[in-house]
Amino acid sequence: MFERVETIIRKLVEEVDFPQATQLFSKLSGGKRLRARLIMTIAPTHPDAPRLGAIAELIHAASLLHDDVIDEAMLRRGVESVNATHGSKVAIMLGDILYSKAFSALSAFDPEIARTISQSVTQLSVGEMMDVEMSGAFNLDRELYLKMLYLKTATLIESCAYCAALLEGKDANAYGVYGKNLGLAFQIVDDILDIIGDEAILGKPALNDFVEGKTTLPYIDLHDSLDDAGREKLIGCHGRVLEPQEKQWLFDAMQEHNVIERSYARAQELCDEALSVIGDEAALRAILTSVIQRSH
Repeated sequence: MFERVETIIRKLVEEVDFPQATQLFSKLSGGKRLRARLIMTIAPTHPDAPRLGAIAELIHAASLLHDDVIDEAMLRRGVESVNATHGSKVAIMLGDILYSKAFSALSAFDPEIARTISQSVTQLSVGEMMDVEMSGAFNLDRELYLKMLYLKTATLIESCAYCAALLEGKDANAYGVYGKNLGLAFQIVDDILDIIGDEAILGKPALNDFVEGKTTLPYIDLHDSLDDAGREKLIGCHGRVLEPQEKQWLFDAMQEHNVIERSYARAQELCDEALSVIGDEAALRAILTSVIQRSH
């Protein structure tokens, strides 16, 4: 069934009838296909599930193209980004093509499904803007951070789970909660990996988010654990290129205060809550486990 999703993705892009877009899209890494996988797991027998999964993946790909331009990222999943190879204008326009094609295909679905996915894309864009604005200073507001994570990442995953449940005649609200928590846990783990992940696998240097001005959960937890001098030093390191000794200080401080373990624990709490609302379905538990245990 996942092969069906890939086939539909390629077909949708080819229907644009613009060879350059097809060529550029073919060079993008498919990634984990988490959104399509989630839809196919919740609605495995519904004939429209593969198409909905393909639409969700086009939307996700479009958001990443725009995200790379905003972050001026030269790598995406270890390979050169489109804005690195073809410039920001091309990356933005390719993202626009994917967004518009996804919405065109989405219009054929039941109005509630089309509305739910569309609204999540609006929220995604708001979350991206919040992320940019919050990068201007060290953020101490944990709830604001979680709200931004929800909008930027979790809302689309939540909508995919909700809509898949609608297709299959399941409790959409319960599966929506599962999707929301999955999305939040996924992004928290992503923030952890920015600190402890293998640079060769991630395709970006360690602590890259912090250097770019982002204050993720581990840094908020670290700030709460430090004395006044440590907090001043942490904030002084924020949003700039770090010296080797400064990086080492951050690693040592996080280890001393068990920051990474605490962030993982928060992600696990979200996963446990996700399972509690839908029952212990083996396939959905496996998705949560893959999120917690991933290395990239």
